[in-house]
Amino acid sequence: MSATPLLEIDNLSMRFGGLLAVDGVAFAIQEREIFAIIGPNGAGKTTVFNCISGFYRPSTGRIALEGQNIAGLGSHTVATHGLVRTFQNVRLFKHMTVLENLLVAQHRHVRTGLLAGLFKTRAYRQAEEQAIENALHWLDEMGLREFANREAGNLAYGHQRRLEIARCMITRPRVLMLDEPAAGLNPQEKKDLQGLIYQLREQHGVTVLLIEHDMGLVMGVSERILVMEYGKPIALGTPQAIRNDERVIKAYLGEE
Repeated sequence: MSATPLLEIDNLSMRFGGLLAVDGVAFAIQEREIFAIIGPNGAGKTTVFNCISGFYRPSTGRIALEGQNIAGLGSHTVATHGLVRTFQNVRLFKHMTVLENLLVAQHRHVRTGLLAGLFKTRAYRQAEEQAIENALHWLDEMGLREFANREAGNLAYGHQRRLEIARCMITRPRVLMLDEPAAGLNPQEKKDLQGLIYQLREQHGVTVLLIEHDMGLVMGVSERILVMEYGKPIALGTPQAIRNDERVIKAYLGEE
């Protein structure tokens, strides 16, 4: 791995009125690393995610992507820098088809103007064809090709999860943030998800940051884990180190 982190968080804090929801969180993620944040409900995991992905402007701290501070830039701008996310509750355009969801996701990559669209210029048609080709490629990658013309809201829940990940990946991100990706999945789907995360890293070079409650998935897929409690980091290390950390066992995994 490179000595220079791809994503670096330093002294991140988030205050809501009198409540300090996140306090002094710091960690760095290397390129192509799979990194997880865990902790009990209310630990501040989602708040950290929302700060990194631009949905919250942090009260203090630095969020650097490839050395550039992106703290407080806003979610759309952060996405243009190559950092995209899924949500705990799947957010698809449920009345659009599966294919249309992936076409909409590419809008910022299709560099054709309004007039080109109105007059169906050659450049516009080529861009449209490329967008469809990209969408079909990702439907194949996710095993969703047979559902291309089905409304997204009519997909099985596990397939909706995969479509949401495809919608992120089609934008060619550097960092993919997964917000509880195993929520609502059955054991086989969780196993398949672990394989998918590895596949995305190995075949597409993406760096993965996830928050998750399913310890089987976290311990199985992560290279390093940050544990939070009451808005503060309490441990950072490999799955083996975290599994044996007394503070983690007491705070989260349960005392014997």
